[in-house]
Amino acid sequence: MTDEELKALVASLAISQKETVAAQKETDKQLKETSKQLKELGKQIGGLGNKFGSFTEGMAFPSMKKILREHFGMSAIVTNLWSKHNGRSLELDVLAYSNGSHKIAYIVEVKSHLKEEGLQQMLDILRDFPEFFTDHADKQLYGILAAVNVPDNLRIKVLKSGIYLANIRDEHFELQVPEDFQARNFQAIH
Repeated sequence: MTDEELKALVASLAISQKETVAAQKETDKQLKETSKQLKELGKQIGGLGNKFGSFTEGMAFPSMKKILREHFGMSAIVTNLWSKHNGRSLELDVLAYSNGSHKIAYIVEVKSHLKEEGLQQMLDILRDFPEFFTDHADKQLYGILAAVNVPDNLRIKVLKSGIYLANIRDEHFELQVPEDFQARNFQAIH
């Protein structure tokens, strides 16, 4: 290789390196822009999920109020309750209760798509309820999971846990429990 060929090769490599650096900078810029777009999309999807959850709750509440009054004889039904105790908080979608001769309370949790975590959340709420809502601690306590979509394996687990299950049918939530279903009084676990 001659000196001239070597100089040409070095010059060519320098130009290629500058082009590579420029291309890398452009790629980095595009990656940053894509990352920003993905973050924004994530926020939008999260917001959509929250709206779908609110939509599901809005659909469930009228049906659940009717079930709680007509099927269970509840005299008071309150939605979206929140309580704080010892630095912790507990939020309920629905609390229904009766103070008459039958001291009973029902907690309803509404889910668009029921997952294992949703069932565990309900069990935790039923466990913690008397600590947060002491005015109702003497009542028999039952749970109802109202969900649009319930996988079969979770349907079985919910019912075996002694929690009522309500699903949507013809735009209304209905209890979906077998005739031999035994609801569990969760007050007994305290």
